[in-house]
Amino acid sequence: MFFKHSSCYSIMEISTEDKIKHNINKELYSALMKQESNKVIRLCQELQEGPLHILTVHDDTVLHLAAFSKQTNLVLRLLKELETRFPEFPLDGLKHCNDLGDTILHDIATFDRSDLAAKLILDKAPDLLRVRNKGGDSALFRAVRYGNEVMFKFLDEQVNQRFHGDEREACYYNYGGATVLHASVRCQHFDLALSIAKKYDYLVHERDADGMTALQLLACNRQAFETQKRYRVPMVECMHQQKQRHESVLELAKFLIAKDTSWEHSESALNKVEPRYHKYRLKSDVSKGQEKEDQRGVAQEGQAVTKVAASPLILATKSGCTEIVEEILKTYPQAVEYIDSEGCNILHVAIKYRQMQIFDIVKKMDMPMRRLKIKITHKGNSILHMVGIKEDPEIADMRIPAHLLQENLLLFERVKDVCSNDFFEIINNDGKTAEALFTKANAKLRSEAKDWLKRTAENCTIVAVLIATVAFAAAYTIPGGPSQSTGYPVLMDHPFFVIFTIGDVLSITFALTSMITFLSILTSSFMMHEFRRSLSEKLILGFTLLILSVSTMMLAFASTIILMIHYKERWTKIALSSMAFLPVTIFAVSYFPLYVSLWKNFNYSLRKLAKDMRDYYIRKA
Repeated sequence: MFFKHSSCYSIMEISTEDKIKHNINKELYSALMKQESNKVIRLCQELQEGPLHILTVHDDTVLHLAAFSKQTNLVLRLLKELETRFPEFPLDGLKHCNDLGDTILHDIATFDRSDLAAKLILDKAPDLLRVRNKGGDSALFRAVRYGNEVMFKFLDEQVNQRFHGDEREACYYNYGGATVLHASVRCQHFDLALSIAKKYDYLVHERDADGMTALQLLACNRQAFETQKRYRVPMVECMHQQKQRHESVLELAKFLIAKDTSWEHSESALNKVEPRYHKYRLKSDVSKGQEKEDQRGVAQEGQAVTKVAASPLILATKSGCTEIVEEILKTYPQAVEYIDSEGCNILHVAIKYRQMQIFDIVKKMDMPMRRLKIKITHKGNSILHMVGIKEDPEIADMRIPAHLLQENLLLFERVKDVCSNDFFEIINNDGKTAEALFTKANAKLRSEAKDWLKRTAENCTIVAVLIATVAFAAAYTIPGGPSQSTGYPVLMDHPFFVIFTIGDVLSITFALTSMITFLSILTSSFMMHEFRRSLSEKLILGFTLLILSVSTMMLAFASTIILMIHYKERWTKIALSSMAFLPVTIFAVSYFPLYVSLWKNFNYSLRKLAKDMRDYYIRKA
């Protein structure tokens, strides 16, 4: 041993024996990576422990690595080597665990075509079926996590043959209480999960350490129902895989939903908080209310207060799993009236988590809708209050602030349409009406939207002035120039000269009008209600006029090019003129997605206006 003067740690001298060991391990590891089976067997024959030689710093043997690397034939040969070299099969070595607690059977279970190797091992050491690693997984659990149906069926058969009672049941659970059904759903092996659920239907109601059933886990996984883009396989094969996956998860959901009745354990529909329509209350009323609370507490004294678990319906609503919500309401339509431990029904949750497609599904159910929309939560919030409550305010939304604020305002209006007039004055436990809560929650967003609108309007005003200037200058530098004798344009009689004139006039007209529109945005008071329609309408109008101005300018420019070619102008002049219009073209292309986005948000207002006009004429008729 020696010490390096500038260091606080010691460095051990490597002995000759260690060097030999490291070289052998290096060759073995490289041979396993390259799948050189003959070389692995030859090197193992030179080692005293043979295939049970520890090869890695994590205590993996050669057998561990051969199994984990899916080299089934090599595993079979290594097992045969063990039988040949040792008169009595070394069971202790076969039960060796690495530092993760994995046995050789755990690693074999990661590969779907190694059931023959697993059978040879279990014939020697059947107790390996019960061994769990440090994560609490048995080999059966490991097969499920990797989605290996062949290995699961084989190990499942072995468990049922070799064990009974509690010993058998324990193989299907890990230390946290999660079952193989939970594991298959978490790892999104839905075909395997369905086969497990059908064979062991009692697992459907089992809960993991978080108190979640398999259906609740599925209800939280929106991605399971989404079609993902993949480019590694041909398009037809990709579509087939996605379709098959979607059908599998739907079939699993239907099976689990049919057996789930957790929605029956609902909170009472009675409001624990009476709706308040003002912030004033007499002291006598307070004492009466307190007396009622005391009486309720006495009635519950000595009784265990059980908290209602989250229903799959509520979890699916939060995560936006529309398919699960639809299937639950199709199988058990009465489940729509479920109320969670906070006094929220499906409408409160759908609005809070902005799952408006689910809101629309429930809205079509006329009879329950009459009761659901008047429910008040334990905190005194109506469904209109929920618009001002964001599900996770810490998550930043990178979309344009003005768009977000407009969406929130339109959502408030949309929910307001299904509420009666008295809901606008209901005060929650914090003393706020729905409108006051919404205004406070969106105050920061309003400030950001105001700044964004100002910057956008200012930039677009500059562009509009630039376009108007170019169009105005083009009117005095007509293509071909004026005649020396008469002063009239030389190309005045050409058809494309008329197109140039019309395009140039329209371009300057549209540009100046858009400039006025953007100036009206800059002089606006930016009140909250203006972001819903007024400001967005002005912005859309300004963008429309600006795009039309750019389009007509390009039309005039194209006409000029044709006229100049006809007039036999030099190509250098044409190229230089083209470069002058390049910034305008880039602007049109860059802002077009923004325009499309604004128009999409404007559609709801148009549909609402058309509906109001239609209802007005119907009432008038």
